[in-house]
Amino acid sequence: MITTVIGAYPKPSFLELPDWFKADGGTDTEHPTEDYTKAITKMGNETKSIFLKATKEVIDDQIECGIDIITDGEVRRENYIHYHCRHLEGIDFEKITKKIARTGNYECWLPTITNKVEAKEPFLVHDWSETQKLSSRPVKITIPGPMTITDTIANEYYTSDKQLSEDLAQAINVEIKRLVEVGCKYIQVDEPLFARKPKEAIEYGIENLEKCFDSISNSDVEKITHICCGYPDKLDAVNYPKAPQESYHQIAQLLDNSIIDCISIEDAHRYNDLTLFDKYKKTKIIIGLIKIASSIEETEQEIQKRVKDVLEHIDRERLIAAPDCGLGHLPRELAMKKLKTMVEAVKDI
Repeated sequence: MITTVIGAYPKPSFLELPDWFKADGGTDTEHPTEDYTKAITKMGNETKSIFLKATKEVIDDQIECGIDIITDGEVRRENYIHYHCRHLEGIDFEKITKKIARTGNYECWLPTITNKVEAKEPFLVHDWSETQKLSSRPVKITIPGPMTITDTIANEYYTSDKQLSEDLAQAINVEIKRLVEVGCKYIQVDEPLFARKPKEAIEYGIENLEKCFDSISNSDVEKITHICCGYPDKLDAVNYPKAPQESYHQIAQLLDNSIIDCISIEDAHRYNDLTLFDKYKKTKIIIGLIKIASSIEETEQEIQKRVKDVLEHIDRERLIAAPDCGLGHLPRELAMKKLKTMVEAVKDI
């Protein structure tokens, strides 16, 4: 069974970069956003070498754990959304605005859209290329999706979220085309908002997700989307806000009929009804088998039991093993233990 990770990985201790996983007030404070530029400036001429060293350590961890499709761990990012936004026209990071996000679950401080959003110079091409040079294993790149960016940014320019999402999809498409040109084969657009707002996902979100991959006809390129249900503020948080379980069911048919090749869903922290997997007739599923916000280690036996149950409802060739979401909340040693357990559990399935 093929294994992968979703995106974020615990940053090495020497990488002194603001990170919303480490923020004093939790993941939704303004500090990681405001302090990011200061940290980059402080690194000075050592910035490139520090990031390369961090990337090498992160991918070496993943390879040691036996992961087949790796990521750069998002080591250059203060969070998976705003790093991308820093490379778009029309977004002011000097203007931080308070906003209620994630269907009212979080109060956060966000950069502000003050003009039309458009792509600027390439940036993920560099991140992917530098990482891929370090390993013969395929490197997956992760990109925040239009609906998710829209919910995680303040807007003073657009008259509707739909209009903003359309421009974001066009800007993301520019960067994805650049990635394909240099040989990136695994491209993941993260859309956790689909689970929070299934009505809007059906109305325009999935259409804009497809627009992100417009004109990508190369059959070797795996078009992936990740849809998680909710992120806690800290490790071992309980009763943190999650999207309704039925959301996955509501959007399944439309996603299965879309151009997306692979859907990543959470399953470890809260098992999905097995009928969900029946709804996917052709799409591959990346199934979450590791809880990303719990210090309790999974066992091989419980992972194997869950996988075998799911395989009663989907072809083995269309099931891929992964954590529920990014691993940034976990201590590095614990993240490796969990990944090794997952890899060992599914290696003969």
